[in-house]
Amino acid sequence: MSDDSTRPIVIKRKKVVAGGHHGGAWKIAYADFVTAMMAFFLLMWLLGSTAKGDLNGIAEYFQNPLKVSSTGGSGSGDASSIIPGGGKDLTRTTGQQQRGDQEKRRKSTSALDEEARKQFEAKEKAMLGELKQRIEKMIESNPVLKQFKNQLLLDITSEGLRIQIVDEQNRPMFDLSSAELKPHTKEILHEIGRALNSVSNRITVSGHTDAAQFAGGQKGFSNWELSANRANASRRELILGGMDENKILRVLGMSSTVLFDKNDPLNPVNRRISIVVLNKKTEEAFLGEEDAGAAQSSDLAAETKEATRP
Repeated sequence: MSDDSTRPIVIKRKKVVAGGHHGGAWKIAYADFVTAMMAFFLLMWLLGSTAKGDLNGIAEYFQNPLKVSSTGGSGSGDASSIIPGGGKDLTRTTGQQQRGDQEKRRKSTSALDEEARKQFEAKEKAMLGELKQRIEKMIESNPVLKQFKNQLLLDITSEGLRIQIVDEQNRPMFDLSSAELKPHTKEILHEIGRALNSVSNRITVSGHTDAAQFAGGQKGFSNWELSANRANASRRELILGGMDENKILRVLGMSSTVLFDKNDPLNPVNRRISIVVLNKKTEEAFLGEEDAGAAQSSDLAAETKEATRP
């Protein structure tokens, strides 16, 4: 028998192993992908809903963050940036103030002040209109004043209620070339003075002449002095009639610079006393001029003292 018949037979069986677990690395990659997509869509949403000024602020912040954070401005917490500042609570307004919010509040307050001013001016105008009607009724009901009705002119101007007492050819208010008041003029001023106490507004008193050159009196005396003296005499009579002397803001002599009848400078109607019940706006303007004048005089006195110092 050959050697092949005695050799043992060896059977090799190959073990087949089914596909095993590949690990979880793909899940991490997928999560990163989803997170990146979410961030991308959030970024797109922010860019689409953000104003151009805010975008500029963000760009400036990322281009030079140290400059923005140290100097302030868009991107450092003001209201023109979507990156707020001011501590942990980003909604608070204390600490780092948001200038945009302050500007909005300022504009809102300014609008409210403007509306309040308009309402006050309308109310004040109505009040002066009522005073005008009251004086007109007083003139109608007073037998002495009624005969001078044509010489009493009342109207509402941009400065307030103007009451003008004008001359007539045969019924002057003053003695000729004098500041001495006629008896009927005194009575008119007394009644007006009492009526003016019913309002808190301050007044101005102006004296006016016609364009005729002043013929009498001392040397250097002119229509300027005459008109000023007549205005001051009228002020005294208003106070004698019961008006509070603190209501007087200005007493002016205007000479013939503001004619009532510009076509006839010699018309007697140009000789008049003008009393203006000032509205608040005009009163504040006058007081502002006085404050400015006082400051200028103080500065001039200081300069003069400095110049004369040895």
